[in-house]
Amino acid sequence: MENIKALMEKHLDNLTKPRGSLGMLETYCVKMAEIQGQVPPKIDKKGIYVFAGDHGIADEGVSLYPREVTRQMVLNILAGGAGINALAGGTGWEIALVDAGVRGGDFPPDGEIRPVCRFLRERITGGSRNSYREAALTAGETGAALERGRALAKDAAEAGYGLTAVGDLGIGNTSTAAALLVAAGFSAGDVVDRGTGIDNAMLEHKRQIVEEAVRRRNPPRDGEAILRELGSADFAMMAGFILGLEGRGIACVLDGFPVSSAAYIAWLINPKVSDWLFAGHLSKVAGHKPLLERMGLEPVVNLEMRLGEGTGAVLGGHIVELGVLAARNMASFADAHVTDTGKDEKNF
Repeated sequence: MENIKALMEKHLDNLTKPRGSLGMLETYCVKMAEIQGQVPPKIDKKGIYVFAGDHGIADEGVSLYPREVTRQMVLNILAGGAGINALAGGTGWEIALVDAGVRGGDFPPDGEIRPVCRFLRERITGGSRNSYREAALTAGETGAALERGRALAKDAAEAGYGLTAVGDLGIGNTSTAAALLVAAGFSAGDVVDRGTGIDNAMLEHKRQIVEEAVRRRNPPRDGEAILRELGSADFAMMAGFILGLEGRGIACVLDGFPVSSAAYIAWLINPKVSDWLFAGHLSKVAGHKPLLERMGLEPVVNLEMRLGEGTGAVLGGHIVELGVLAARNMASFADAHVTDTGKDEKNF
């Protein structure tokens, strides 16, 4: 990888610009080259996988929205009416919406709902169990969800994606995310936030529910056990997807707090995942910044977003792609017949 890094830096230094003048775009290019093992890197297609699932802990009154909203929003994305449809369409991402455990039974066939994007029916359960009352998943469900996530990483390779992103959708997901992190050693005060916009009293209730759920489950601090006791099928699939990208030469851009929490569980299982991950953005949700810092990831943008669905990931990933396009499409000093001083300069 060191040879690739040096070759990519040399390639960037030979382009018609002062050395280092594209700032972080050059850093992203170098990382993309290391992930792909080629100079310059290349992105012909990019795809975002949005994992939808329901969370039993929502039954404890930790969200403003009822659980049926998850299913309703799945149908909204399939019809093209959600935020992710608008932002992914505007930045050239293909969407794959994954039913990773939405409550309410099977969705109608594609011929009836006519989805505007790929709809992957990977349901393990009809939502996780309430981790405040019992283990969220069985060992079999956890293992199956991880493996289905890994299979979707293979799907990304077969689709020819040079860049992928992960988004999420599900009522109660910030409570599940916080519980996973508290079980992994984070402070509840640092990672429990308002989610859908709850008031102070409800926020305190949410913090108490998360802390008590972790105390009752008391899992060992290994990733799979934490997922089993306090997670959900969609979080396990996200972790499996990230783990499954190893060795495929495909980068992955993370969305906000829930997705990054699933990535953290993947990181506990295999700390090398940071090598192929980008943090698409810094969300407005408390806990996201220290979580990214723990994995050694710096957000591409900070737009104070907290929508989810992968919206921040496609924006950050688009900037990573722009860096790759600059590296591929700019002329070299020799090709453009421009004199290169060979110095690091801020301006020509």
